[in-house]
Amino acid sequence: MPNFFGKIRTNIRTILTVIGLGLTLSACGYNTIPTLQETAKARWADVQNQYQRRADLIPNLVATVQGYAAQEKSVLTAVVEARAKATQIKLDASDLTDPAKLKAFQDAQNQLTGVLGRLLAVTENYPDLKSNANFLALQSQLEGTENRIAVARRDYIDAVRAFNLSLRTFPTVLWAKTVFTGERPMAEFTATEGSDKPPQVKF
Repeated sequence: MPNFFGKIRTNIRTILTVIGLGLTLSACGYNTIPTLQETAKARWADVQNQYQRRADLIPNLVATVQGYAAQEKSVLTAVVEARAKATQIKLDASDLTDPAKLKAFQDAQNQLTGVLGRLLAVTENYPDLKSNANFLALQSQLEGTENRIAVARRDYIDAVRAFNLSLRTFPTVLWAKTVFTGERPMAEFTATEGSDKPPQVKF
């Protein structure tokens, strides 16, 4: 019988040791690096989702404008081509540590933003188009999507900054140098030229 109680005490000590070790690892930042990494990946998924939402709106926008301003063929073609290029560049979570790939993605999206601005500027010349209910609805959705893109990018930048910082600050740097040696800093969006000035978009 004493042997039985001795085994129970040993099992309880083992369980308490495991729980204590888990709490110690949690308290000293072991879980911080993977948690922040997964948060940044989730924020990237939000960015992609908003860019995809914009890409999905463009065919309807182009078709609507074409119905009123078919003579603006060069602008319409530029929008379609920029959309095709932007949707061809795929960047999954495993590519987020490569600044060159993120820059290529960002450049393609910026090009699409630029030609969309040209398209919307052209619509100023067509009063009938500007009063079209379908165009007004698309314009509103596009404006809302641009706002969502800005918010998603900001959230991604914040999440990446937190993750990258965890790889260089105490106590998580200890885990980065031992257990998580394969983890690399994630790339951030870079400011585009003229981004310090608010965009002049007229609808």
